[in-house]
Amino acid sequence: MSTQNRIKTPLTELAGVEHPIVQTGMGWVAGPRLVTATAEAGALGILASATMTLDQLEHAIVEVKSHTDKPFGVNLRADGADAPDRVNLMIKYGVKVASFALAPKRELIEKLKENGSVVIPSVGAARHAEKVAAWGADAVMVQGGEGGGHTGAIPTTLLLPSVVDAVDIPVIAAGGFFDGRGLAAALAYGAVGIGMGTRFLLTSDSSVPEDIKQRYLGFGLDGTVVTTKADGMPHRLLRTEFVKGLEDGGRLRQLLPTLRRSVQFKEMSGQSWLGLAKDGLSMKRGTGRSWNQMMLAANTPMLLKAGLVDGDTSAGMLAAGQVVGMVNDLPSCQELVDRIIDEAVLRLRAASGAVLVQG
Repeated sequence: MSTQNRIKTPLTELAGVEHPIVQTGMGWVAGPRLVTATAEAGALGILASATMTLDQLEHAIVEVKSHTDKPFGVNLRADGADAPDRVNLMIKYGVKVASFALAPKRELIEKLKENGSVVIPSVGAARHAEKVAAWGADAVMVQGGEGGGHTGAIPTTLLLPSVVDAVDIPVIAAGGFFDGRGLAAALAYGAVGIGMGTRFLLTSDSSVPEDIKQRYLGFGLDGTVVTTKADGMPHRLLRTEFVKGLEDGGRLRQLLPTLRRSVQFKEMSGQSWLGLAKDGLSMKRGTGRSWNQMMLAANTPMLLKAGLVDGDTSAGMLAAGQVVGMVNDLPSCQELVDRIIDEAVLRLRAASGAVLVQG
């Protein structure tokens, strides 16, 4: 039985969900199974479309809608050449929330909003939040340096209040959250909810192989490392032997595997070399990466697939936030959401009972 406790915030109103909790769009992890379970638990599930073809995304949306009538979202690559096609797909099926890993173009925001979607870009600095807010974004998600995957250096405890102070739209906090204490703290900072990746990855509803989940549970607070060797940008990963090898390897040693994985990603995505080149140019302009970094970026999808789908940690990598060191079980999404809300309510009530002394 789900919790009877409720915490109503602008996020629950915007997205139409029961609880101010977001399951973030993790490539190879946030598929129909996890998103459906999250939605049924009353939180906001986000499909990760960056590792899907357009057809696969359509099938995923249809599958989620066939199992739940609750709201959910899709995470899009704003710099993808087919981003407009993916937006059209979301509009066609009435997907409630569009989340973006990078700032989307103004015209994409306008089109989504005209068709009833809620637009929530992820940002890494107050100035980015100000830009998308001026373009009409409904809310933003900020991820501090504690988060898994691509991350910045500023911790959530500093990034979050800087963004809350900079914009008038709702702010969702991500990076370092795993329980009800974190939700209560984020609300106290002025956020409207929390986003979690690693914590949802480590649930019984996640499609990640069970032996890989058990490996995650074996790492402590020092079990992650931020490296640029995977794709040229700061990327927080589990500190596995494979990642240690990436850290120690030189550019020449990386070249052949990089080219090989580029070919694999082309075959998997169904894109032409011209299409991949266009995406690369768009990403280069949007992020300022060098061409060497752009070549390394071809590693990421296949390296993550090897670890998170194939379960081969000898040839793949595992993205993880620092919270991995605080997680010791694999609840269902329903169990996880319920206990986060129940604990947050207890913490908020305790805080409201504090005695304020003047003088």
